[in-house]
Amino acid sequence: MKFDIEEVKNYIKNSSENSKIYVGADSERYRKNGVWFADYIVCVVIHIDGSKGCKIFGQVTSERDYDQRKDKPTNRLMNEVIKCAQMYLDIEESIGLREYEIHLDLNPNIKYGSSHVVQQAVGYIKGMCNVTPMIKPRAFAASYCADRFKEVRHNHEAA
Repeated sequence: MKFDIEEVKNYIKNSSENSKIYVGADSERYRKNGVWFADYIVCVVIHIDGSKGCKIFGQVTSERDYDQRKDKPTNRLMNEVIKCAQMYLDIEESIGLREYEIHLDLNPNIKYGSSHVVQQAVGYIKGMCNVTPMIKPRAFAASYCADRFKEVRHNHEAA
């Protein structure tokens, strides 16, 4: 499931300057025929006028997951971050003067597996995008929108 990036850019360009743009990513690991894969979900959320609901564009890609430790999925989490950064860079020119944020589905609390990549993920986004990303609990575009996008899309297509 991929979207047309030109459609996203045009939607942003045609939205008001008061609209806010959020880019977030999440992933889900699964096993297929004894091999681990991950679905990567990247969403662009356009908060219309900053107060009138949202338009959400999302895409899901599947790739082999080479992480050896399920409790510290470094490769998968950094792939999320890279995909999120690339999406931001793809739409950056259309954002103009609108407010924007990049959201990462990473929890800084050390009792969660994603905590071990927070520093490198934040550094990657800062270096590639010149943006300080939001992480949990302030990363709704990743922890809610991207997390739910695949499920909602799947249920909609099955209906």
